[in-house]
Amino acid sequence: MRLAELSKRSGVPVATIKYYLREGLLTPGRQVNTTTAEYDEEHLRRLRLVRAMIQVGRVPVATVREVLGHVDDDSLGRTIRLGAAMWALPQVPEPDEDDEYVRAAHQEVDRLLDELGWENAKQLSTISPSYRSLVVSVAAFRRIGYGWGAELMAPYAELMHRTAVLDLDNMEEHPSEEERIEFAILGAIINEPILQSLHRLAQEEETARRYGFE
Repeated sequence: MRLAELSKRSGVPVATIKYYLREGLLTPGRQVNTTTAEYDEEHLRRLRLVRAMIQVGRVPVATVREVLGHVDDDSLGRTIRLGAAMWALPQVPEPDEDDEYVRAAHQEVDRLLDELGWENAKQLSTISPSYRSLVVSVAAFRRIGYGWGAELMAPYAELMHRTAVLDLDNMEEHPSEEERIEFAILGAIINEPILQSLHRLAQEEETARRYGFE
């Protein structure tokens, strides 16, 4: 397809597609002549992925480029490839390790991982943004005065593990490795807000069941 058709099918303006091409978010089309290129279904799929990351996930263009670089790096194994792509997404700041609440949060998160038997997560704790984000969140709870610890987090963690199994089962339904990695990235950007919305809807439903509307 030509650029105009790619724009029409994707709903992305031609000027924006040209910008994505300049920024390396899309691979160049096949040159027909000096002024015309052709694009295929792979360009359309990647364009929709880029658009979702930027518009829905609000991921900066430079970060999108870095994430897609990992997605396209078939020299990496699946775990490293997926992990590198996920970790390139925006993350929370580094916690203040001198903060007493952060130190207490570290202890609770480590205890949680031990109780769950999540050895891989514990091995990656020094470099994992997800581990760091959990520590920051637990520290915030404890700073306010709520004793948020391993016992309270464990049932939630078990539910999340079941969710992760579903995520990977769904990912493995896709035929190519590239599609699987792309699906996982979309899961982090789009499915997490879906899970958050479902959580809040469930809270609204359960609150109304328990306490009514008065």
